[in-house]
Amino acid sequence: MTTLTRDRLREMSNVVPSAYRGVAVTSVEGPLTHASIIEHFTGREIYRRTRFIVAREPGVGTWILAVERADPTPLFSAATSVEVLAEPSECAYVIEPDIDTAVPSNLARVAITKAPAAKAVVVEGRYAHVNFILNAAPLSIRVTEVTPPFPAKLFDQVCRLLDVAEELVPMVARLDAVTFDELAKQAPSGEYLLPCRGSAVDIDGAEVAYLDERPTRSDWTLLGCDRSLEIHEWFYGDRPPNVSMCPRKRPDELSGPSLVKCCLIEEAIDVEGGRVVVPWGASLEQVREGLRELARYWEPTWAPV
Repeated sequence: MTTLTRDRLREMSNVVPSAYRGVAVTSVEGPLTHASIIEHFTGREIYRRTRFIVAREPGVGTWILAVERADPTPLFSAATSVEVLAEPSECAYVIEPDIDTAVPSNLARVAITKAPAAKAVVVEGRYAHVNFILNAAPLSIRVTEVTPPFPAKLFDQVCRLLDVAEELVPMVARLDAVTFDELAKQAPSGEYLLPCRGSAVDIDGAEVAYLDERPTRSDWTLLGCDRSLEIHEWFYGDRPPNVSMCPRKRPDELSGPSLVKCCLIEEAIDVEGGRVVVPWGASLEQVREGLRELARYWEPTWAPV
């Protein structure tokens, strides 16, 4: 590995090995310096899949090294290039037994929550597998929702996917939710009509009915969306006073990647530049597709190393 490549890796954000089987873990006796640890590993036999070494120096800390071999074909061959990617003063070693370290978003989440000041974070996770991330700067995905239910479904789907998505740039999900109580305050009424009983909403001081049960027409205010208005008009022949709950229509002065849902989308997702809209009842695969689109837009050049 050339110094240029090493310097480039040290400067890049979200540097994650493409497979943790290429990360070897060992202990080294110190005291060691930048130069002496390079000398220590240069010329040593390295397994053909090993590209990085996490070297733990007792009482000092953890080094992260990048290595190249003379010949990648044999099972073992001598290390001809050794470069320091992080030294102990820059590196944290975190043990999180429930974390799958093959997933970039998991590594980033551990880094920013457990060791935010560290340039490099090594994570020992599930199955005692070890991986690392340099310069963790995960893409913050704003998920616009309406609650209840709890947890908010789309937000929960995103979090579940980020726990297992090995191919995505490191991401963290951020919930941006409005409640039905907050919507009701925009149009005080003695009775509200909600789209469905599944929302399980109580609004203080008001009666609540549910459109999917087709109740007898009453003098209510609808807390719903365009599709709810269409259904109401079909059932009752009119459109009542209403407050839109549609995440897609919510006034948005914030920038950055966002994921929203809309019941007017029934099959495919909509890509609106840095925002992706999925169907209201989106499948996990549709949500995954949405996250991929956000990654392509906001981090088009990212790839594991």
